[in-house]
Amino acid sequence: MIRSMTGFGRGDFTDDKKSITVEMKGVNHRYCDVYVKIPRKYAFAEEKIKSTVKDRLKRGKIEVSISVDVFGQATGAILVNMEAAKQYYNAFKELEQAFDFGGSDRGRVSLKMLADMPDVIKCMPEAEDEDLITSQIMSALNKALDGMVEMKKTEGERIAKDILDRAEIIRGLKNRIQDRAPLVVREYKEKMKERLDDILQGAVQVPEDRILVEAAVFADKADITEELVRLDSHLSQLENFVEGDSDAIGKKIDFLVQEMNREANTIGSKSNDTEITGLMIDMKAEIEKIREQVQNIA
Repeated sequence: MIRSMTGFGRGDFTDDKKSITVEMKGVNHRYCDVYVKIPRKYAFAEEKIKSTVKDRLKRGKIEVSISVDVFGQATGAILVNMEAAKQYYNAFKELEQAFDFGGSDRGRVSLKMLADMPDVIKCMPEAEDEDLITSQIMSALNKALDGMVEMKKTEGERIAKDILDRAEIIRGLKNRIQDRAPLVVREYKEKMKERLDDILQGAVQVPEDRILVEAAVFADKADITEELVRLDSHLSQLENFVEGDSDAIGKKIDFLVQEMNREANTIGSKSNDTEITGLMIDMKAEIEKIREQVQNIA
């Protein structure tokens, strides 16, 4: 069954150290483009995230947002940059000598002053276990993907029903055109004979075989049998695609709908009949509605 390209999914992972939340949404797009928003320190997992999403979602623009909340205090090594501290100290002493602070302690270089300076004391966080973090992110991601796929299936079922209903309408219009087509030639022959009789008013007798030749030429030009047969074939293929189990069929159905529209245009240009033209206009309207729905299919 077909799937929609639009959908939303959310997944979570939590242990005693952190909570990971993955949210993803998909919108229509010609190809499969995946955009990942993830904290910079976890960027090592980005390629794994993209490949996992592309394995399960074949088409659409997918945005994946990942947040990580760490519980408790950060652990790691405290490092002192002695070289930076010495440079700050010397700079403070130089300022102290250059200015008169009136003997007060305000000019004294203190430990707090040095410790407050940038890069003097650093806390180096504990190294992350990249494989462990990646597996935890994947756990939340797969839950989000499960939810998104389920939503895409549900929406796909609605789209499929709409397409099949419209395909049935098109087939009904096609059958009416097919029934009407043979009558067009007969009516053309009768109208042509009536017009000639009105013009000539019995002064000249037009041979019947001449009228038949003209009617045959018109019938050949107005013949839409091939177009109706191809249209019927396209409708059958459309129904097979929609009801089948194949993935990523949006592009195939899109091409098929283009062919259906081409046949409808040819029927309209060849028919030379107001009733068929009206039926063809209704048919093109239904084909266009299917085309709009196809843009949502993955």
